[in-house]
Amino acid sequence: MVTGAHVPLTVDLSGLRVAISAGAGGIGRVMADSFAACGAAVFVSDVDAAALESCPYPRLRADAGDPADCAAFVDAALAELGGLDVLVNNAGIAGPTAPVEEVAPDALDATLRIDLASMFHCARRAIPALRAAGGGAIVNLSSAAGRFGFPLRAPYSAAKWGVIGFTKSLSMELGPDGIRVNAILPGPVDGPRIRAVIAAKAAAGGVSVNEMTDRMVGTTSLRSFVTQQDIANMALYLASPFGATISGQAIAVDADMQGTV
Repeated sequence: MVTGAHVPLTVDLSGLRVAISAGAGGIGRVMADSFAACGAAVFVSDVDAAALESCPYPRLRADAGDPADCAAFVDAALAELGGLDVLVNNAGIAGPTAPVEEVAPDALDATLRIDLASMFHCARRAIPALRAAGGGAIVNLSSAAGRFGFPLRAPYSAAKWGVIGFTKSLSMELGPDGIRVNAILPGPVDGPRIRAVIAAKAAAGGVSVNEMTDRMVGTTSLRSFVTQQDIANMALYLASPFGATISGQAIAVDADMQGTV
């Protein structure tokens, strides 16, 4: 199902100043660890107090669903790092798993606020600093749900499709300033979040968790979930000199997904 943790990318990012939303746990923490291992200075935000407590990086507790907290996160990163070269918009939630007519308005609003609007609020605050640095990179986390329809996951899919439009529009605005903007589209990433989604979809479809897992893995040509390290590696690449001419792209890291379940 998963072929291992996969090898961390090694690239010299010494002196790079990186802010990562939701960076104290999950994919965000692996990104933070990976950037730091390559020599970058890292600042993270997270809403999870326990994850922040165990996080070794300068940090701020912030709710990505709150525009004021998004601004406070970027401001704190600038104060700590003395500027900014890379913003990683990683914050996101799975949202509800239900038919559209059963999705509560509050659940829809929360999904759109955290998975899409937070990227707008963080980026608008960070852009002046990226310009002042002479250019840089913004990496937005979308999803395979940003290129396929996801039955029973309409709020999440709508948000992640929105991330693609936001990314492309922002890349065109900021390209003349030397600021690259790209989106990463993870497929099913092995970990607690996908396990919860699988359990919810299995319950909704009246099948076992094992059967739903097999169905989801079966949508990929490589018959595999991806790992958090795979996603971190792409973020490193896009933020590094190797990604110097890559902008406006929606890049799938998904074991070649061919559809959804």
